[in-house]
This record gives sequence, structure tokens and C-alpha cells, in this order.
Amino acid sequence: MLVVEDEDAISEPLTEGLEREGFSVTRVKTGGAALGALEDIDLVLLDLGLPDVDGADVCRALRAQSDVPIIVLTARGDELDRVLLLELGADDYVVKPFGFRELVARIRAVRRRADASSDATPSRSTSRTIGALTIDTRTRRVTIDGREIVLTPKEFDLLARLAEDPGAAVRREQIIQEVWDEHWWGPTKTLDVHIASLRKKLGDPRWISTVRGVGYRLEEHA
Repeated sequence: MLVVEDEDAISEPLTEGLEREGFSVTRVKTGGAALGALEDIDLVLLDLGLPDVDGADVCRALRAQSDVPIIVLTARGDELDRVLLLELGADDYVVKPFGFRELVARIRAVRRRADASSDATPSRSTSRTIGALTIDTRTRRVTIDGREIVLTPKEFDLLARLAEDPGAAVRREQIIQEVWDEHWWGPTKTLDVHIASLRKKLGDPRWISTVRGVGYRLEEHA
């Protein structure tokens, strides 16, 4: 695991605690160092307030280099910032100040999802087309009218789940359990942030409808 945090008062106890939990931790203090330290890294904890490069730019650059899971540590609580982070490729985020046990739970959940995705065996039919939208679960590519849409790993998982039964309403609780983790206990607002990001990337919010009091539905034709 790579911890990208320039403040020793935060990174030192955080690293010690993570190592006590059994994680192998590498610490760096700058965005530039983070971009050169991805070898053999299975997860990145990225603080946004870095001294050399804006954390959002580091997140984008990390995602361009690797599909390693990224959890952002941020003091920004504004929804726009959170949507932006997910668009840039973060898999999850934790708002400061955060509880250590919460962070460990998030780390383990993200790693389980990444392991499950990498271990999944391809099925015979890996591509599904809904109107102009095509989703290929083997290559994890999404296109609309032949134009590729770049999604984060979690955005892809969410869209693929909704696409399993186009037109059907899927309960929020079911999405959280299947796309995030059956033991997920973080804020369900995370789902709403990912939905907002997906709608923006798909280019038309009508692709995903909100079913009031239930959850969300992927429309068969936007």
C-alpha cells in the first residue's frame, strides 16, 4: 500500500496503525514521488493537500498509469469535489477527520472488490447492448454510438449492475450490497455521487432514472 501524505503528524501514526493491521506500507510526501512508486503497490491512500502538485491532478495521473485502487483522503466535504474525484479515477474517499477503523474497513472493502474483479472468469457472452450503449464486462469498456466512455472501476461496476436488467428498478440497499460490499457501513451518499458522475459521463441524465423511495433504473432507451 502507498500512503501519499506530506504531514508527518498524520502519516506516521497512520502508517504505524496500518502496519499493525497487517498491511505493508510505503510512505511518500509528494505527488511526484507517488507517480514513481507504483511498482508492487496494490492500493493508494492519497491526500489531496500535497506541497508540489494538486491532489486531483495526481489522482488523474495515477489512474492514467495504473488501475490500482485509489482512496482519497480529503478535508473537502462539497459534493462537487467528491464527484470530481470519482470522475478522476478515485475508487472511494474518506472525509477528514476520519476514524481509523472506518478507514481500515474502506481499505479492506476496496481490496476485496479489486481481488474479485481480477479473479472473475470471463463468461461466454461478455457484451451487452442497450440502445446506443454497449457494455463489455470482459474488457471493461463502455461505448455510446461507438464512442468510448472512460469510467472508474466503481462506476463501471455500478453501470454493469444496472445493465443486468435494463428497465428494472434496483433498490439502493441491493446496489450497495452487490457493488460495494455486503458489510458496507459507510454513507450511502457514495452511491448518489457515483450516479451523478455516471450521468455526466454518459452525456444524458435520462440514461439513469431515480425511482423515488426505491433506487435507480437504467433506461432501455435514453
